[in-house]
Amino acid sequence: MRRVKPYVLLLSLLLGLLCAVAPAHAADNGSWSVYPVASRIAARPYFYLSLDPGRTITDKVAVANKTGRPLTFRLYAADAYNTARDGGFAVRTVRERMRGVGAWARIAKTRITVPPHRTVTVPFTLHVPGDAEPGDHPGAIVALDERVDPGAGSLALGVQRAVGARVYLRVSGPTLPAVSVENVRLVHHQPLVPGLGDSTATVSYTLHNTGNVTLNPRVRLRAEGLFGRTLLSRDLTGVPSELLPGERVRLTAPWRDAPQFDWGHVTLTASAHGTEESASTSFLALPWLVAGLVFAAGVAGGVLLARVRRRRGPPRPFRGRRDRARPSAPVRPSPPAAPTPSRPRSSPSARP
Repeated sequence: MRRVKPYVLLLSLLLGLLCAVAPAHAADNGSWSVYPVASRIAARPYFYLSLDPGRTITDKVAVANKTGRPLTFRLYAADAYNTARDGGFAVRTVRERMRGVGAWARIAKTRITVPPHRTVTVPFTLHVPGDAEPGDHPGAIVALDERVDPGAGSLALGVQRAVGARVYLRVSGPTLPAVSVENVRLVHHQPLVPGLGDSTATVSYTLHNTGNVTLNPRVRLRAEGLFGRTLLSRDLTGVPSELLPGERVRLTAPWRDAPQFDWGHVTLTASAHGTEESASTSFLALPWLVAGLVFAAGVAGGVLLARVRRRRGPPRPFRGRRDRARPSAPVRPSPPAAPTPSRPRSSPSARP
């Protein structure tokens, strides 16, 4: 029988995160690059656009082929988002639904062939609807190579590569920078025996851009133990430098030398553009051996108490003093006493 290779399609969108030293700081993957056409003033690293609702703008994107053979690309506009893993800048695939730049931009040519070591310039228009929400609407103009590299081996990994030039679009109107910290969790990693091993912890949290502008947030971690003692206070690294409007990113922060015996809480404070929001969670630091002994003692105490109750039998109902006192014999009424005869009273005799 003929063996059929299973293929897995991996769409890799290499955006401005892979920037080479090019005249316009183009997004580059080594084979081709995508970048805005230089303006009359200077080269542009990205598209920076500002429009009122209902307005239209025309611009140009350049696609440069750095290989020795012709390359064919699918051009499309896409909305941007933050990746769930680390909050990196990424864009939607061509099959996903677009709501911002990806729906508002129209490219003159959706498919182009770029000769070896040549550059092709393609114009596009971007129309902002009249009912568009104010604030930032990030996206990209993407050049996708639709060929799939079959790879090798029994389980081949097919790869499609794409490079996009970022589009930072701001729609005129009120701006609201706001950030929140959500779902703070703390997990301890305690040694089995106290003092024999390192005690660490992992703090996880969700960073949420609740406003309508892109933020560069700063997050500070503070831990307090029993009686308000400060155990840790530092700024966290690995926070996304561009948290896009409406996006949520799940992040973690390690806590080395975490306490082995303590009871307190950790607080995360996120700040950006003059706004600040905090969230906290409590923790109980207890080594596994001590926790196991406490649990075993609790179970043993419960079993012993159950045995004692079983030997004594069911508890007797409580009775008050009146219920415990014996009822007294009924009191019979005594017969009425006989009336005592009264003596006649003597009247004074009349004197002659």
